[in-house]
Amino acid sequence: MHTPSHPSTPTGGWYFGWNIVAAATLLTLLTVGMRLGIGPLFLPMADDLGFSRSLLAGIIAIGMLCYGLAMPVAGWLVARVGTRHVLLLGTAILVLSTLWAVNTRSAQGIFWSFGVCMSVGAGFTSPVALTPVISRWFQRRRGMALFFLSTGSMAGIAVMTPALGWALQHFRWQHTLLGFAAVFTLITVPAALCVVRDTAPEGGDAPLGTATGSTAARPAPGAELSVLQAMRTAPFLKVTLGLFACGFSMNLMGTHCMPMLLDHGFDATTSALGIGLIGLVAIPSTMVLGRLADRVERRKMLSVIYGVRGLGFLGLMLVGSAWQLYGVAAVGGVVWAGSIALSSAILADVYGVKKVGMLYGWAYLGHQVGAMISAWLGGWGFEQHGTHWLAFGTAAALLVLAAGVALRLPGRDRPAVFGPAQAA
Repeated sequence: MHTPSHPSTPTGGWYFGWNIVAAATLLTLLTVGMRLGIGPLFLPMADDLGFSRSLLAGIIAIGMLCYGLAMPVAGWLVARVGTRHVLLLGTAILVLSTLWAVNTRSAQGIFWSFGVCMSVGAGFTSPVALTPVISRWFQRRRGMALFFLSTGSMAGIAVMTPALGWALQHFRWQHTLLGFAAVFTLITVPAALCVVRDTAPEGGDAPLGTATGSTAARPAPGAELSVLQAMRTAPFLKVTLGLFACGFSMNLMGTHCMPMLLDHGFDATTSALGIGLIGLVAIPSTMVLGRLADRVERRKMLSVIYGVRGLGFLGLMLVGSAWQLYGVAAVGGVVWAGSIALSSAILADVYGVKKVGMLYGWAYLGHQVGAMISAWLGGWGFEQHGTHWLAFGTAAALLVLAAGVALRLPGRDRPAVFGPAQAA
């Protein structure tokens, strides 16, 4: 019996799933760009509000934790009410909390508005809310699609850091935040209403009748495990450890790299361009890595990304000229993207698409715990010891450790082992 093809089924024409990827990438650019590109806002906010570095760093640290805690909730809500409703809810929370933040000057008000509520809104519009829908729409090219989502994260650093730096040269930080909220709303609402669709064709992007398409429904090794059971297995814990190191390093970069470069004698423009170059280089790099993600072992790519990134953090502390900064940034940008995409793809491979939203949300909580610690450590370490080596050296060590752990993850040449972490 002939089965009519789904209107979005890939039969040689344009696959609608790529529209969803494009919208998700743009949303990620704004969300992650604001969370990890907050460095230009740091000193203007602290100076205007009369906060010490450690106080504002502590507020940002708690915000990063709230951002992470919102993600499992976002994954749970996506599975029950759909991606569209979660995106609209997150946008509403972010806009209302921005209005609150620009109209308060107390530490308590900034804590609840800028630290807590804005982070929850961003968490509901983060890659965690968008990964499940992309995983459903893509089977054959899932790694590539998720890498494009990572491109949004890297573009966020490349675009938002210089954009915020430019805006703050012409406007107060309050006006800059309001402008961001307005742009975010104008992009997120139409994307959620007109582009994002949770219902995907059977087999995702695999052409009907092909071997890939026929095996699309093959269960993942850990598909029968519950979410709680999966969270106690070695692969999940290893992915979470890697994301902890990733979050520690990425948020340290976004929050304290610009103050660190200023303290090392670089001017504001050079510092912002150096940080932005990381994300700029990561955009084409992600295109290449995305094509490789479905062809080579994901765990080996993840290990290389973590290892080279760790060396890059040491390089940032040692640069002494603008060209050295740009050189280290360019090399680091090649491997700056991909850890989140590969981690989510590995979770989908091991535990199945149905649980990837919640598992990725809980694993990403580890990312945000790392981000919280680095936000605090960067401010505290400098105020107490007068050096950034404590925070940036710790980031380098964690990334090298994550590189070794990534090699122990499951792959085509290394079957998944479900047991205590020490058993695998």
